[in-house]
Amino acid sequence: MKSHLFTIRRYYSETPAELARMVLEGSGVDARVSADDCGGMQPFLQASTGVRLIVRSEDMERAEEILKHAEE
Repeated sequence: MKSHLFTIRRYYSETPAELARMVLEGSGVDARVSADDCGGMQPFLQASTGVRLIVRSEDMERAEEILKHAEE
């Protein structure tokens, strides 16, 4: 079965997205952060396009549960 990637959260900057990624990775869920900011050269673009937190389809439910508890 081929994995698909899904955005489970959008953030206004890279820092909270990276923190969420670290929480997931610390719980054993592989996650990625993606930002359309010209390779970091124009970080102001993050505010308009958002920074995406991405996980594999098979990890979506677990990732949502982990983040829900981390944000409480």
